[in-house]
Amino acid sequence: MAVLPCMLKIMPKSDHARKLANPLVVAIAYDGLCTFELGVAVEVFGLPRPEMGENWYQFKIAGIDPGEMRAIGGMRVVVDAGIEIIDQAGTIIIPGWRGATEPVPATLIKTICKAHANGARVLSICSGVFVLAEAGLLKGRRGTTHWRYTDTLSQRYPEIAVEPDVLYIDEGDVMTSAGSAAGIDLCLHLVRRDHGMQAANMVARRLVVPPHRDGGQAQFIERAVPSLYESSRIGPLLDHIREEIDGNYTVASMASIVGMSSRTFLRRFEAATGTTPAKWLLIERLEKARCFLESSTMTIEQIATASGFGSTANLRHHFRQQLLTTPTAYREMFQRALDQ
Repeated sequence: MAVLPCMLKIMPKSDHARKLANPLVVAIAYDGLCTFELGVAVEVFGLPRPEMGENWYQFKIAGIDPGEMRAIGGMRVVVDAGIEIIDQAGTIIIPGWRGATEPVPATLIKTICKAHANGARVLSICSGVFVLAEAGLLKGRRGTTHWRYTDTLSQRYPEIAVEPDVLYIDEGDVMTSAGSAAGIDLCLHLVRRDHGMQAANMVARRLVVPPHRDGGQAQFIERAVPSLYESSRIGPLLDHIREEIDGNYTVASMASIVGMSSRTFLRRFEAATGTTPAKWLLIERLEKARCFLESSTMTIEQIATASGFGSTANLRHHFRQQLLTTPTAYREMFQRALDQ
């Protein structure tokens, strides 16, 4: 990955002193456990992170089946806590499920619903959405899952507004993510919500992943890894644009910087990034605007100029189109979190 567009030299303690009402995150373990999905939850919420201060998450795994449980990949899992610890959780994570048609134990449904009614947030990764659906926590709400399961989810639970193309959906107290890796996106989103941009960026850097991915699971990149030749020429251009994101860039001007014809540049840019220059530039400008909205007192007009959108109307248009919100609403969401 090239250097991320928004790097503030601020230690987390100064920006993330806010304290969660209930920092305990509980992930469920079950016979047939989805190993990667549980690993995502452990990596984001379960690792010791002393650099984050005293207000970071606490983490437990709740085994919902007695004794030793099998996990995908030939492993066996034994955990220290049973289903009863879910009652204490501030956040519950469902790391996948045994299958889209596998029954969900009534005890698990009852326990999750009770915890949710008492204020716990519930988050699912991939097929874990079927646990939330069976518990009725998505009735009248939006939800998502891996693209392989979206039709099944829609057919079995018509009361859920299934969105098949997104990476994750945040409905406040209920959150769902698409395929396995989208669980990382959703978990980092929750860190951003709870502890702010710098904390999420620090966790993302340790994971060696971007702190935010725009777009949805419908995007399939044919060749995600650029060749050395392409990355050595395109990479410096991307870094340059990120440093001067408010510049006026056209295909011709970018091609000129790297010494290519426009036709060759378009072909090699897409080979290196998996997208077009226009789409890549839009994503980078949106990310820059988000950084400003979260961490600065600049006006919307100033942010529109500094992030390369030129006008507030243009900034608002792309925010609505790409992020389904407005710049003002986005800023207010983070301000409310800071005030809590």
